[in-house]
Amino acid sequence: MSPSPIRVLLVDDHAVVRSGYRLFLEHTHEIRVVAEAATADEAYRAWREHSPDVVVMDIAMPGSGGIEALRRILAADAQARVLMFTMHANPTFATQALSNGAIGFITKDSSPEFLVRAVISAASGKRVLSPKIAEELAFSVTQPERSRFAELTPREFEICRLRVNGYNVNDISAQLKLSPKTVANHLSLARAKLEVDCDIALFRLAVAAGVVTLKSPLAGQDTET
Repeated sequence: MSPSPIRVLLVDDHAVVRSGYRLFLEHTHEIRVVAEAATADEAYRAWREHSPDVVVMDIAMPGSGGIEALRRILAADAQARVLMFTMHANPTFATQALSNGAIGFITKDSSPEFLVRAVISAASGKRVLSPKIAEELAFSVTQPERSRFAELTPREFEICRLRVNGYNVNDISAQLKLSPKTVANHLSLARAKLEVDCDIALFRLAVAAGVVTLKSPLAGQDTET
């Protein structure tokens, strides 16, 4: 008998993108996509329902993103295998994901064949990096502002990411299903770890670390705690 195919949950907020990657993954009989999701909440629900062998998940999604979904999944099962698959060839995101339990981090400019191999490796418990992100991580040691974000917990990182992308405390509270006070406390702890004392300083550091671009709405907003 042939071995059972690897069961995959595919998470990306673009349906067309998911369809394309599903074709790539299912081109081999070794992989079967058992569910798809477009948000962090949907990803967690689909993971609970389908218990996939591997989660292939984007980082950047509307509202709470892939780091928050990673946190929730691994909090429920520390052995879950989550492979981050993203357009962001950014060592800050990679370090945050890998240090908090992702089994791999690959970029969307990787070939379809590499994605298939990465899923197979992840299913067997092997960590995997795309060559581009491996190179970026190797050189990130020369950029200390990026390593500072690695000190944050997944929740602190996600709150900072949302804040510098223009969400206020109440918005973040609704996205993460936390009280505004809890969000404010996490934001305060994150600022202390990052050694910044206001949102403008946080934004500048996030830009330097590649967590956000200068197109962020926060660039034109008043600060809010």
